[in-house]
Amino acid sequence: MKHVFFYDETEHSRKINYETVTATNYHDNFITGIVGWKIEENKYVSDRYVAFESKYDYRKKDGELKSQTMKTKDFRLGFASLNSHTIGFYEDLISLFDKKVIIYFSVSSKIEYIISQLFINYHNSVLVNIDFMKYSIIKAINVYQPKKVIEAIYKEPKLFVKELCSFLKERIIINQSNNILKEKENTAFQQILILLNDTEVPKKLDWSYFASFDGFEKLLTEMNIEDYKLIIDREGKKSHTLNSAIEVGLKNVIEEDSKNCIGIRMADMLIGLISRLMQSLKVSLRGDYKTGRVKKILLDSGWFALNQRQLDLYKKFYRVICVNNNYWYKAYAGIYSDDLIAFIGLLQFMNRFKNIDDIKNTNLKMQPEYYNDFV
Repeated sequence: MKHVFFYDETEHSRKINYETVTATNYHDNFITGIVGWKIEENKYVSDRYVAFESKYDYRKKDGELKSQTMKTKDFRLGFASLNSHTIGFYEDLISLFDKKVIIYFSVSSKIEYIISQLFINYHNSVLVNIDFMKYSIIKAINVYQPKKVIEAIYKEPKLFVKELCSFLKERIIINQSNNILKEKENTAFQQILILLNDTEVPKKLDWSYFASFDGFEKLLTEMNIEDYKLIIDREGKKSHTLNSAIEVGLKNVIEEDSKNCIGIRMADMLIGLISRLMQSLKVSLRGDYKTGRVKKILLDSGWFALNQRQLDLYKKFYRVICVNNNYWYKAYAGIYSDDLIAFIGLLQFMNRFKNIDDIKNTNLKMQPEYYNDFV
């Protein structure tokens, strides 16, 4: 049975350099999405999406409904921030992704890509788990944003190990003020310091496109789909994305302008919503470590102060992400997958409530703790 799939991406840094990583609008996650269906369902899916776009014609920019129409500020407290006017748009959007629509999405840490390149000659052994070491470094850089370490990665790679060691030693001392909370982190940092002697520095740091297609290729194998076409949003003369898909081993891959392709626009809207919610979670769970204080970071209880319509939206999105077409490789991530886990965990956590009374009856103020434990 022939299938057709459509690819788009968000939060893509075409260049990875110091200015990119320190920009105010920088997000560590590079998120890609693919939607598809059996070729016989093309009219069914297309007609529904055209009707959706017509209903929200006023949201179009340059004649096209794009995920840029989704305002980050609307998700400050997740779906609890959506007002009665805005929520209708997301209810209609999510309803488009029923069981007939196959979805796939990947979440890749840009810092992970850099760290993987810097440690390219290190490998797991019986005595040393290099993947765990990489994870601990990636998480530390993402969470604490150590300026000198980040500068070294992009400006003075030869100083990276020295700056990383200095930072880890400093964090170990600070963490001792709350050893119960940070005991595991300190243990990991101490192990890294023992193992960290030198690293292979790449000549240049460019973004890799392969991971997202690697996951999609695994999904096709899992679903036993061999007869398909993959259509990618056209990006320019160099076609890096197209070439990466082909190099991974995907076949029948072509480029198309999103203005002429409903499937690409659907993929854009899907990952736009995933990205906005994931970004809001990440910002809400980011601590302020400039003061040197060490404390547990929890979501604001406002995330759980939902009305029934907002809770139902979580439950609908849960079905799209976690239930429909529930294959193992439907979602894909690298070594550092904390943000993906927090996102999926939020949907699963919210789905446990039958109604808003369930939330109120279990103490609204304790929900951030319960969610933290659940994740």
